[in-house]
Amino acid sequence: MPWSTPFDEPITLRGGCTLTTLQQAADYIMKLPAAEQRQARWQTAVANLINAAETGGGWLMFARNGMMRALYPDQHDR
Repeated sequence: MPWSTPFDEPITLRGGCTLTTLQQAADYIMKLPAAEQRQARWQTAVANLINAAETGGGWLMFARNGMMRALYPDQHDR
């Protein structure tokens, strides 16, 4: 599946911007400081994005969920 594939539902960032595609999510992560990118939550999000781009299928849902968990850990790690 191409990196331009949209998520079923856009990811809303704090501040109101949205991530709508796998590529936008990957670009967002690449702009984070290196130390933050190495955190487990972001590494999981990256792995899911890559799996979605390489294999498609249900991985798109996992990619979106991984991004949401990484962005909003206080809402998902209870």
